[in-house]
Amino acid sequence: MRFIEFVKALLLGIVEGITEWLPVSSTGHMIILDNFIKLDVSEAFMELFLVVIQLGAILAVAVLYFSKLNPFSPSKSREEKRSTLTLWSKVIVGAIPAAIIGFLLDDFLDTHFYNYYTVSVALVVYGILFILIEYFRKKNNKPFRVETVDDISYTDALKIGAFQVLSLIPGTSRSGSTMLGGISFGISRVASAEFSFFMAIPIMLGASGLKLIKFIMEGSTVSGEEIGLLLVGIAVSFLVSLFAIKFLMDFVKRHDFKPFGIYRIVLGAIVFGYFLVKTLMA
Repeated sequence: MRFIEFVKALLLGIVEGITEWLPVSSTGHMIILDNFIKLDVSEAFMELFLVVIQLGAILAVAVLYFSKLNPFSPSKSREEKRSTLTLWSKVIVGAIPAAIIGFLLDDFLDTHFYNYYTVSVALVVYGILFILIEYFRKKNNKPFRVETVDDISYTDALKIGAFQVLSLIPGTSRSGSTMLGGISFGISRVASAEFSFFMAIPIMLGASGLKLIKFIMEGSTVSGEEIGLLLVGIAVSFLVSLFAIKFLMDFVKRHDFKPFGIYRIVLGAIVFGYFLVKTLMA
C-alpha cells in the first residue's frame, strides 16, 4: 500500500468518526476534505468507501452501548430484557421512513443534491434552526417531556424517524436532523442523542449494504490496495467514534446545541465561498 494513500484514508476515517455523530454534517466535511486529499481510486470505489467506512462508526455504538442494547444479557432480568426488545422495536419503527425513502430515491438524491450549494444551504439552514429552537426553549423555560431514551414512545420514534428522512439531503446531518426533531418534540438532548445513535445502526447498515450491492451489480472491481484502504478507514472511524460519542454525551448533559448551530453556519459559508470562488476561477 502506498504510504500517502494510507495517510489519506486515515484522515478520512478521522473526519468520519468525528462528524458522523456530532450534528455538523459528515458530508459537508467530506466534500471539503475530498478537494484537498483525493484518494487515488476509481470514482465508484470512492463512493463505496465514503459509505462503508460508516461501519466503523456503527461498531463504536455497539461497543459503547452493548449492555443497554443486548436483550440477551444474562445479567438482565426478564423485565429488563423485555424493555431492551421494546427499545429495539422503537428503533426499527424510527428507521423505517428513511429506509423506505432512501431505498427509493438513493440514485435521484445522489444525482441532484450531492453538490456544494445544497450542502452549504443545508448547513446554514439547520444551523439557524438549532439556534432558534434552543433560544425559544430557553425563553419559554419549558421542561422536557421525555428525559430518558426508554421513555420515548412509538409515536415519538416515528416522528424522529420522519425528521431522519431530511438527512437524506446532503449537508443536513443524520444526527443533526434526528436530534433537532427530538428536541422539537420535547425529548431531552441526552435521550435524543442516544436514540439517534441507536437508529444509526439499522440505517447505516442498510446504506452500506445497498451501496455494496450496487457496486457489485455495476460490475465494479476492487484491488487489494483498495480493500486495505477501506479497512483502514473503518478501523480509524471506529476508534475516533468512541471518543466522539463520549464527548457529545458529556457535552449535551451540560450545554445546549447552539455552538453546533454557529459552527454549521460558519462551515456552510466556507463551503459556499470556497466552491463559488473555485467555480469562478475555473
